Amino acid sequence: MTIALNIFAALLAFAAIGSAISKLKKVPDVMAAMAKVGVKPNQIPVLACLEIAGGLGIIVGIWSKPLGVLASACLVLYFVAALFTHFSRKHKVADFGAALGIFIIACITSALQFKR
Repeated sequence: MTIALNIFAALLAFAAIGSAISKLKKVPDVMAAMAKVGVKPNQIPVLACLEIAGGLGIIVGIWSKPLGVLASACLVLYFVAALFTHFSRKHKVADFGAALGIFIIACITSALQFKR
């Protein structure tokens, strides 16, 4: 189980931090998606910082169970909110596929964190 946890934790940290970097670099596709769901430009750095904090918490959480549980649970909640926003606007899966993928990885990581 430790190997699976390390793999999923690494995937989740990479995905969360990568998502944050794309927001901070203002990648055009990401900015368009954020505008489409109604995120204001001044909110984007805050969301990116939350993702970075979650990703770093996941990495440190490999060695610290309480932090790993907290970080993975927080990322699950973050992506639940993202998916809820997409669903409330009746977007297609193509519009929220990345958020859905990261949400699934976060759920698996959380489950593995709780079981260790």
